[in-house]
Order: sequence, then C-alpha cells, then structure tokens
Amino acid sequence: MLLCLTANHRNASFDLLEKLSFGSPDAARTLVATSPAVSGAVVLSTCNRFEAYLEVDDAVAATDDTVQIMTAASGVEADALRSVVTVLSDDDVIRHLFAVSSGLESVVVGEDEISGQVRRSLERARAAGTTSSGLERLFQHATRTSRGVKANTAIGGAGRSLVRLALELASSRVADWSQTRVLIVGTGQYAATTVAALRDRGVTSASVFSPSGRAAAFAVKQGLRAETVLTDAIADADIVITCTSTLAIGTANIPDSSRRLLIDLGLPRNVDAAVAHLDGVELLDLETISLHAPIEEVTATADARALIGAEAANFSADQLAEPAIVALRTHIFELLDAEIERARSRGDSTPQTEAALRHLAGVLLHQPSVRARELARDGRTEEFTAGIDALFGIRSAIVTEIGDAESASA
Repeated sequence: MLLCLTANHRNASFDLLEKLSFGSPDAARTLVATSPAVSGAVVLSTCNRFEAYLEVDDAVAATDDTVQIMTAASGVEADALRSVVTVLSDDDVIRHLFAVSSGLESVVVGEDEISGQVRRSLERARAAGTTSSGLERLFQHATRTSRGVKANTAIGGAGRSLVRLALELASSRVADWSQTRVLIVGTGQYAATTVAALRDRGVTSASVFSPSGRAAAFAVKQGLRAETVLTDAIADADIVITCTSTLAIGTANIPDSSRRLLIDLGLPRNVDAAVAHLDGVELLDLETISLHAPIEEVTATADARALIGAEAANFSADQLAEPAIVALRTHIFELLDAEIERARSRGDSTPQTEAALRHLAGVLLHQPSVRARELARDGRTEEFTAGIDALFGIRSAIVTEIGDAESASA
C-alpha cells in the first residue's frame, strides 16, 4: 500500500521544518535499509514541506519506523513530530502528491518550482536505490498531472513563485530596481529563478557568491558578476538573496550599518536570526514571506482540483487493473516461451521468427490491457478477472486479491 507522512507549512512551524530538512538527505536510504515494513521510499524536502512517500506492507510499523528515523536524524522529539505529521494512505496519497506537484499545496498557489522539486526527489531516490515500481508509477503520473493542470487551468499563471512573492514584498523598500545592487548567494534552481525574477523587475547590477565554489560558472551562464569574498560582496549589495543549503550568514558577515535588505529563501536558514537586530538590516525570511501569500483564486483552484481528482481516480483504477494485466501477460508469454523452446529443440526456430512471435503476442495483449483499465475506471475489474479466468484458467492470487479490493471499495 501507499503511505505518506507529511509535515508542511500548513501543519508545522518553519523551525520544525528546518530541523527535518537537516535529516532528510539520507532518510529514504536508512528507512528502506532498516525497516522490514518499507519496500520503497521517496523523500520530498523543500522550503515549506517535508514528506516521506512510502510503499509499505504494514502502515503502522512503517509510520513508527519513519518517525524513529527522522527523530534520530533531525533531533525533533518523536512526540513533537507525531503531533504535526499528517499520515495519508492509498487514494489520499495519490490525490495529495498530484496536488503538491501541481502547486496547490504551496505557500504561493500554483508556484513554478514545485513540479521540478518533486521530479528531482524521485531522481534522488533512484540514485539511492530506494524507489519502487509503485512509487515510480505514482511520481511519473504526478508529473504528467502537474503539466495538465498548468496547461488546462488558470492556476499555472506565469511567474508564480516564492522568489517573486519575496520581491513583491521587497518592492516597498526599493525606489528603483534598475539602480539596486543585488547579491545572490547560491547557484541552484532557486538561484536561476531569482535571476529571471530580478531581470523582470529591471535589475541590471547583480552578482553571485557560492560557498561551494560554483559562482564563476553560474555567473558566466547567467551573465552575472562572480564574487569570491562573502563579506565584501555583502558590503557592495543593497539586497542579499540567499538560496543555498550550505551556508549560514552571521553577524560577522555584515560589514557595516548601511541600509540593507536580506531575503532568506533557504531551509535550513541561511541567515542567522540575530542579523535582523543589526542597525540598518531588515530580514525577510520564509515565515514572514508566507504570511503574505496571496489568497487562492477560487475558480482556478476548483478547476485544478477537479482535474487532479479525475487523474487520481484514473491512477487508482489503473492500479486495480495492473495485477490482472500482469497475470494475463505472464500466462501468454509463458505459453509462448514453451512453444519457442519446443521449436528450438526441433530446429524449427530462427531469431527472426521468435522476434515476430513476441511482437505478435504484445500486439494481441494491447487491447485487453486497454480494456482492463477502462473496466477498472468503471468499477468493473471483476468482470475482466472473471473473463480471463474463464478463457485461460488463470487463478492468480493477485487477480483474486484485486477483485476483493474492488468489491471492498464499491
């Protein structure tokens, strides 16, 4: 079954999310390696959410193991973590991920960055060897759904992002963006988004500093100035925008009391809270920015959620049909393999003939597979399973199980 443990800006403080983000990099690998209840895990950690998507055999054991591992990795007490984490299962997981990847659960509804973050979380799970076939299908369908939402509803308006909201809030402090010197700290996707947003506002003087040494390459690609000394770079900037995971700016990095705005988009925090108490410094952090998030457009959001609901229902139906389809394909290809082996033993088989027969089997199985999914979406999976039992004598435990599952949900 599918399980999701989510702590996000709706149910957890940014302080707690910051602590969880420290422990997130190795959480999926540890969970799959140590928990007998978990067969697959994908962890999504962004500036406003920590979520563990799991394929499990035992929901209770998997939840307990996840809480224990995240407690050890982040230092958040188990009771505190349980008090804010929402646990979702099966169809609720599907709808939630589809909504998250489409930007409906973000601080800025419809934001541009989240779909890429969801995609990269799956890529990291693949690299770590922690994903599973069920999670692969779920995340790939979520990516397609987010594209559909952006293409077919007004929720995906151009330029929606946390960066742009932060700059909107900063506008009341800026007399002329074209005369404003901006320093970007970080070279990841958020930094690239920040460059685009700054140029849309007319910024012409921008530089970049990277604690990991990638500033020069990023500067060439984006047409910026590369900085090598952080304190000097801050001294030359009117606005500093941080979006990195490897640096914390402290009071010692602020060179003087010149009027200066720091925008901290990092999680964990990139700017020490004590910096806000320095003369001349104003700090906008994620918590402050989130308080000014615009209200959702009701019609656009309703349209997006309707589309997501339909896609989630289709995905659930496909999951119901899959075991029956697999059983039928296995049966047909086992028969084909046996016949090919007999032909080989008589010397009557060639590679070309075998390839043609396998292609023919695939063609013949295509329409039954399509029909199985159509019937599943109408709540009629049992008809398909009964049909292949009647025709081929397939009595798979998986097919029986899926028929029982559909009956239980009817």
